[in-house]
Amino acid sequence: MDCPKSPPCCLVASGTKPLIFRALYFFLMINPAADRENRLVIVTGASSGVGLWATKALLDLGYKVVMAVRDTTRAQIAAAALGLSAKKLIPLTLELSDLNSVREFVKSFRNLNLPLDALVINAAIYKPLLKEPEWSAQGYEFTMATNHLGHFLLTRLLLEDLTNSDNPDRRVITLGTVTANSSELGGKIPIPAPADLGDLAGFEQGFKDPITMANGKLFKPGKAYKDSKLCNMIISLELHRRFHSSTGITFSSLYPGCVADSPLFRHSFPAFQRIFPWFQKNVTGGYVSQELAGNRVAQVVDSNEFNASGVHWSWGNRQKKNQQQFQQQLSSKITDLATAEKVWDLSSKLVGLN
Repeated sequence: MDCPKSPPCCLVASGTKPLIFRALYFFLMINPAADRENRLVIVTGASSGVGLWATKALLDLGYKVVMAVRDTTRAQIAAAALGLSAKKLIPLTLELSDLNSVREFVKSFRNLNLPLDALVINAAIYKPLLKEPEWSAQGYEFTMATNHLGHFLLTRLLLEDLTNSDNPDRRVITLGTVTANSSELGGKIPIPAPADLGDLAGFEQGFKDPITMANGKLFKPGKAYKDSKLCNMIISLELHRRFHSSTGITFSSLYPGCVADSPLFRHSFPAFQRIFPWFQKNVTGGYVSQELAGNRVAQVVDSNEFNASGVHWSWGNRQKKNQQQFQQQLSSKITDLATAEKVWDLSSKLVGLN
């Protein structure tokens, strides 16, 4: 008579089964990394900062990681300097500001013939000192093109791969920021201006020179970063609304804390790069190391504690010992359904998707 239970249960319950099978079953139960050996994650911006440390944390858990980076040689050097094994790392070229590069990356990934279990939207640029806008290969303002449009196209294209994975637990994880969430103090700071997409007139008018901002107004480089991260967080929720029920994919975002010494700030004033980490460590208590932030990203990718879809995870702006994650309230700028649909439709048009 056939066993009604799953095969592992049969192996354990039956005394006629070889001891090695029982040992293997208990190994899988006790050592979760063994169950992750064939799981693969793509991490954008994996050659430095939070992306690099998230890569390390994921490798430590047993995952394979595709390092989606501008410079694969630099990524390999950074990984070696951190002592990461090259056996489970796959560096692939991705220039997010160039939509053609995004499409080529997806082709290169598919040529590997590997299943995709998770995508981490991490890479970002922040150039607050620019006097004039920079432009992407397709003629869009560079910050928005890199942080939002490139990631939007990448995610849309890879949804097929995530859907086709045999792993029932697939996730798309987006790095958000407190400065894009006006429900929090950090999102209300008016320097240079809070994140605000307005009526999306800039997107609607084609978002090409001389248009530099999503709302169609004058260029503000610091606000361009905030707006791009606002788009990231809006799209994370919209992906949940459109695809979670039909695919089972988990879509969520997180703010791991203030990584004040992140390479993200390398284009800021040198004095700011010295003072900001000290201020966050000694005054606000908001400082989080790159390593801890990377660990938190890996938790959101992997842990059952983070398997809720359509939420934004946070550890708060005050980093206390043993502080636990919680689901952060998001502002109406992020949750408004009409705005989300408009961002989706206009972004689809800008990247050449229906």
